[in-house]
Amino acid sequence: MNPKLLSRRRWMLSTAASTLVVASGSVRYPSFAGGPSAEAQPIGSRRELFVDEALVETRDDVDLVMHRPRDEGQVLAFDKPWEGGFSAYATVIRDGDRLRLYYRGLGVAGQDGNRSETTCYAESTDGIVWTKPNLGLFEVKGTRENNVVLADAAPVTHNFCPMLDTREGIPADQRYKALGGTVKSGLIAWVSADGTHWRRLREQPVISSDRVPYPHFFDSQNLAFWSAAEQQYVCYFRVFHDKIRRIARSVSDDFVEWSAPVLMGYRHRGGESPIEHLYTNQTHPYFRAPHLYVSIAARFMPGRQVLSDEQAQAIHVNPRYFKDTSDAILMTSRPGSEVYDRTFLSSFVRPGIGAHNWVSRTNYPALNVVQTGPTEMSLYVNQDYAQPTAHLRRYSMRLDGFASARADYHGGALVTKPLTFSGSQLALNFATSAAGGIRVEIQDASGKPIPGYTLAESREQIGNEIERVVAWKSGSDVSALAGRPVRLRFVMKDADLYAFQFGDVASP
Repeated sequence: MNPKLLSRRRWMLSTAASTLVVASGSVRYPSFAGGPSAEAQPIGSRRELFVDEALVETRDDVDLVMHRPRDEGQVLAFDKPWEGGFSAYATVIRDGDRLRLYYRGLGVAGQDGNRSETTCYAESTDGIVWTKPNLGLFEVKGTRENNVVLADAAPVTHNFCPMLDTREGIPADQRYKALGGTVKSGLIAWVSADGTHWRRLREQPVISSDRVPYPHFFDSQNLAFWSAAEQQYVCYFRVFHDKIRRIARSVSDDFVEWSAPVLMGYRHRGGESPIEHLYTNQTHPYFRAPHLYVSIAARFMPGRQVLSDEQAQAIHVNPRYFKDTSDAILMTSRPGSEVYDRTFLSSFVRPGIGAHNWVSRTNYPALNVVQTGPTEMSLYVNQDYAQPTAHLRRYSMRLDGFASARADYHGGALVTKPLTFSGSQLALNFATSAAGGIRVEIQDASGKPIPGYTLAESREQIGNEIERVVAWKSGSDVSALAGRPVRLRFVMKDADLYAFQFGDVASP
């Protein structure tokens, strides 16, 4: 073979087994044998993301790669007299064409659950420009001209965390629900019809302190949501275990009676994960794949001081709040699981440049990732904690873009575990270079290519799209394979594969 041609094709992989190489213009794709047959996982028409290895059987020169979100700048200053440097525990909720933001307002540090804490509200239509409506509901700091939705409700305003209840048949006056409280009060449930006018669901806590078998708990943002995948409410809350901040999980059929809490474990690529202080967990169903729970948690590093006294004085941080550091990490879990997958141990959101980013309890993510554009979603992060410049910041990602399966220029392949699907087409969220590409082969459960869907018949996918329907020489229809155990083999060069989904997708 011509040495120059050999060099251009050096990306092709050799394996111990014989390798079939299929020509396809300027890109050539190696063949990788599938693994042994296993019980098929039913995925129906769900969108599946490459944030963990739940569906991955083998990877040959394909890595799972985390994608850090892009800093889009400050979107909301906590600059009102009833807000301030200790504003925290933000929640972002999409309700139709409106985004609602809830957060604690607090200007001066004090005991958890003190009367000075309020719950504030802002809203947006695009997730970029936010306004603080003048609600006139409570008098705070001598005025009713404010954006406060809850006051004089200590201790729930310490960490009041709302949710939009998507359960079918929910009474209109309970469309919004929330939890708040401390170790002394337990978690108290509140409800609302419109997200701004709130009332207690009942006087006594729904998760009482005597039911939590840990020495300290609830002193953080404690969240709940209706899980369509589990058909029950799920609550994740903060506890201490062996003097480390951990996460516990409880479930309920009615938001009133909750199961005994279970301590969540951590797993890293099939093995044990380091156990680190997680101050908040921010677990939520991913809006494009509700069977996947995404957790963008605040990792707290107690005693890991960066700033000198002089640096701290220069940024006017409260002197009690620069002895530690914190950032955000990415974890995932699945319905019913008592384990988080920490596929990526590195930080998801790193502290930025400047002393103000390296203080205690800053870089804490808001609850929920939301869509903010046709191809974009956003994450919000509290920054400059305990400083006069405290604010909320926006970070952007492509849809499904938490992580990807990536092959470099030399190429690689990923084979899924056996699965069953429904629908007539397969769509990919992917990106390639101009020289790269992705081909898809459908195999039977034993790893044998299925005629009509082999690598040789696969049409190369080149580009950068959120949803591209895959085709073979015979077309894109895969309905003949629906309900049948199959494997997918993605053969890739200089490409990222973020997600795939079967269904009835309109062709581009």
